[in-house]
Amino acid sequence: MMRGGMGVVGIALVIATWWSLLRTLVVPRGSSQLILAKNRGLIWGFRWLAHRTSTYAGRDRILIWASPLGIFTSLLLWLLLFFIGYALLMFATGDLGVAASFREAGSSLFTLGYASTDRGNLTALDFVAAATGPITIGLLIGYLPTMYAAYQQREAEVTLMLARAGEPNWGPELLARHAMVGMVPQLYDLWPLWERWAAEVGESHTNFPVLIQMRSARPNRNWLVALLCVMDAAAMHMALNPREVQDRPRLLLRQGILCLQELATVERIAFDDDPSPDEPSAISRDEFAAACASLATANYAMERSPEDAYPHFRGWRANYEAMAYALAERIEAVPAPWSGPRRPPLPVIVPHRPVNRTPDPDAT
Repeated sequence: MMRGGMGVVGIALVIATWWSLLRTLVVPRGSSQLILAKNRGLIWGFRWLAHRTSTYAGRDRILIWASPLGIFTSLLLWLLLFFIGYALLMFATGDLGVAASFREAGSSLFTLGYASTDRGNLTALDFVAAATGPITIGLLIGYLPTMYAAYQQREAEVTLMLARAGEPNWGPELLARHAMVGMVPQLYDLWPLWERWAAEVGESHTNFPVLIQMRSARPNRNWLVALLCVMDAAAMHMALNPREVQDRPRLLLRQGILCLQELATVERIAFDDDPSPDEPSAISRDEFAAACASLATANYAMERSPEDAYPHFRGWRANYEAMAYALAERIEAVPAPWSGPRRPPLPVIVPHRPVNRTPDPDAT
């Protein structure tokens, strides 16, 4: 009876592990609950360790390891569960002891062959276990290029934001830099690019949730802060210039909101999918006015006064502010302006704007 019970547990463990493996690496619907739970525990541990430091740079150095280790530990977890499951099956179907069954399972799963037997029922299990190990490793190897291609595609547009909006990215800075060089009309080419970017990130990060926590190559660069920057710039531009054509920034904002909703669902963050435009904003009227004053110094044209534009900006931001702030806190994004608080608190990092210098024609 004991061997029969162990056999039932072994079958259940092997089936559940195959389900988790295929659900994560083959089925395009995100990770299994087992892997999500394991990754949440891993991320919690890294965040706990990162919170022992007092600077953002220190947190970033620790957290950069979380996602890669999440991928590596998934492989270890699957192999461990297969190892235990096959060992229990070998114990249930043969006359081997517990230690010998685990030795047999390990020999077969990792194709070492040092402990194989000539018993018919165990030989069949040996073949199944021997196929399981390479299949598991092969599926993960095939999964990595697809996942890292999505990561590189995400980071390419984020990297381009360095010249456009500084680092960390900030919506008013994006508008100011374009105004300084007379490129405000070029924003209408930028909105569709980020509309597509938001759609691609929403799709890829839902299928590969580990990418949500994958950090950029530079500490002050972050995909979520970049998206928030572009959405804030679009909301400000429409609020300050209502007579401008608004179809493209509206489509960008809608797709950005959908992207944030999909990722908030993956991260189990509650959100209101139809908030009131009169909801209070974390950006006060004075902060908005100060940002508009900075835009004025960069020769950005405004049809509305900051006082009149603020309710419209607040109404647009109500659709995504809470989700963006919750996600930024969850992934420990760089504390950029207008990106919400961090816990424990960190000072806001303001992007540096280069001085617009021109040569002196009389200089020798």
